[in-house]
Amino acid sequence: MARTGIDTAILHKGAHSASYFDLARAAGDGAEIVDFCIPCNPYFPTPEMFDELTRELKSILKYYPSDSATITKKLASVLNLHPQTVAMANGSTELITWIDHLLVKESLAIPIPTFGRWTDQPLETGKRVDMFPLQERDGFRLDLEEYVEFIRERRSRVAVVCNVNNPDGNYLPRRDVIRFMDQLSDLDLVVIDESFIDFSDAERYPSVGPDAVIRPNTVVLKSLGKNFGLHGIRFGYMLANPAIAGKIAKALPKWNLNSLAEKVVHMIQQHEMEYEESLRLLSRDRRSMGRELQRIPGLTVFPSQGNFFLVKLPTEWSGVALRDFLVANHGIMTRECGNKLGMTSQFMRLVVRPAPDVDRLVDGMLDYSQRFHGRSVYDTDPLESSSRRWTEQYEEKEYSPRRAAVA
Repeated sequence: MARTGIDTAILHKGAHSASYFDLARAAGDGAEIVDFCIPCNPYFPTPEMFDELTRELKSILKYYPSDSATITKKLASVLNLHPQTVAMANGSTELITWIDHLLVKESLAIPIPTFGRWTDQPLETGKRVDMFPLQERDGFRLDLEEYVEFIRERRSRVAVVCNVNNPDGNYLPRRDVIRFMDQLSDLDLVVIDESFIDFSDAERYPSVGPDAVIRPNTVVLKSLGKNFGLHGIRFGYMLANPAIAGKIAKALPKWNLNSLAEKVVHMIQQHEMEYEESLRLLSRDRRSMGRELQRIPGLTVFPSQGNFFLVKLPTEWSGVALRDFLVANHGIMTRECGNKLGMTSQFMRLVVRPAPDVDRLVDGMLDYSQRFHGRSVYDTDPLESSSRRWTEQYEEKEYSPRRAAVA
């Protein structure tokens, strides 16, 4: 019998990861699950903000929310955005769906591996998806010039870039992304998915949102649930020139946002300092977690500017077996990447969490190694040296406060 009481068969029922609620129900009362799977901000909202939400929960659940246009206007005022350039939706995946239905006519280019909906959604509606494979030998870094050449060769009509990219955590400098948008001004659409960009500390103002809204064919996506640690609310927004933003906004249901999302939008302005502090703490934890993961012999840790790490497991390990072992024996939920295009189950994405949780993860992975492989030293991985260089490059970097939520 597994120590947590969780039947790991629940992890094998679908193509996507099991939900936290599925695991919690399977574990039963008293079991604690540490979530290294869902990329969520662990420091925001603060306990005081949760207390405020709890006090108002009855009204939040009992009464109808304002319409989406009203909530969007409030968000725009909080983030200093022009309301006609914003469309707000029930999560960024809803926006991806409407972008596909309304703005993708023939074909879409996308680097892989990346967020699965950017490949799955257009394939489901019969579009041609031109996949540009990122290479492990390059640390899965995207070369934008090579990507532009690929787009031209394939004659793709829509181009997508995720910055920061999921699952590898690579970041593209703002100036390079702006150049990329301008090189492709003749396409039907260029999408820059910035769902994880608030977690980056590479630049003070990393977003290209202000540049997108003055261009004829560019959209920027934002995921508030990830940034604000509230995946369950399902809210995100897009930025584009008024013609594109208005087209998407008109297609969205009038009441597509719930009362909890409305309440949080009104809270954001009052808690900007707490949000900035949460990003500072997460940046600190990313550096320390990278160092701790490198204690595991044979594990390759890829550099990241997201709130997660992509790691490659030692050759002898199985990502599926490790995922199941960590859930069953240590109450740790992880994401193996075998179902991601361009990846195998030798790769895992591990969310950045506070030090005590990371200690538990490292102990669990070392436990797996000792139980099933009985070796403490592995052959050097060809990418291990690049992982070490990452430690030297970012170890002393300080987080620079900025209005990260503002595009």
